[in-house]
Amino acid sequence: MTMRPFLERVRNGPVVIADGATGSFLMARGLRSGDSPESLNLTRPDLLREVAQGYLDAGAELVQTNTFGGSPMRLATYGLDGQTEEINRIAVEAVREAVAGRAYVSGSCGPSGHILEPLGDAVPDEVRAGFRRQMEALVAAGVDLLTIETMMDVGEARLAIEAARSVSAGIPVMATMTFDATPRGFHTIMGNDVPSTAAGLVEAGADVVGSNCGNGSETMVEIAREFRACTDAPLLIQPNAGLPQIVDGHAIYDETPEFMAERAKELLELGVQVIGGCCGTTPDHIRALREVLLT
Repeated sequence: MTMRPFLERVRNGPVVIADGATGSFLMARGLRSGDSPESLNLTRPDLLREVAQGYLDAGAELVQTNTFGGSPMRLATYGLDGQTEEINRIAVEAVREAVAGRAYVSGSCGPSGHILEPLGDAVPDEVRAGFRRQMEALVAAGVDLLTIETMMDVGEARLAIEAARSVSAGIPVMATMTFDATPRGFHTIMGNDVPSTAAGLVEAGADVVGSNCGNGSETMVEIAREFRACTDAPLLIQPNAGLPQIVDGHAIYDETPEFMAERAKELLELGVQVIGGCCGTTPDHIRALREVLLT
């Protein structure tokens, strides 16, 4: 199967169905709470292939790598920063083997885990260099695009986008932020609103912008509406399966696949070009999205 270039597909349609949660999938298969999900890249690459295969079988056309915490600054928390290149390479190879050209392979990049100066102790140049190191490994291993996701600080997101562009001027880059509802509207925990976020991400070089995590489908429709009101850039939206409830020490998400798929119709009406799931979503959620949005 020959996939159209990703940005060509995004611009001309139909909507791209992305995958869902990775962490909860891995925890159901033995990842212990508090352990680095990326450590499994070194010990259980078969699980990475299983996750990718599950979402591919459900109809996902974009499958992400298990590298959300794959930047050296984030990996250093677990003493794994010296294996940054290997961890990212194995993750890409596992997904590529599973999807075998039938889906786009997206290199996931999450926050560094540090707060930038002057509010925190992270030096911007060092954060950018860390992201560059991760993205060099992802691009060298053969991802089709890079997804910078779950960002709380548009300044850090811009550093990640800049790092991506320094590695490859042409690779597609998606960037998403996580917002909370406040009396002043939607803001990240670092105080960034939707209009300034959208402008900042596009200015830094992102091809697709939007939001993931932190909210269920109904709220994500509202966030998507705000994005569409302030930018013509292609949009990516990945809601959680609702907000988690802690039961016996486990996070339980109660938004059903059918409910998520119904709300996704509204995302489609807003012109969202890439739709998937985040925390709590499963292959069943992705299957429901595909059935509703592409049939």
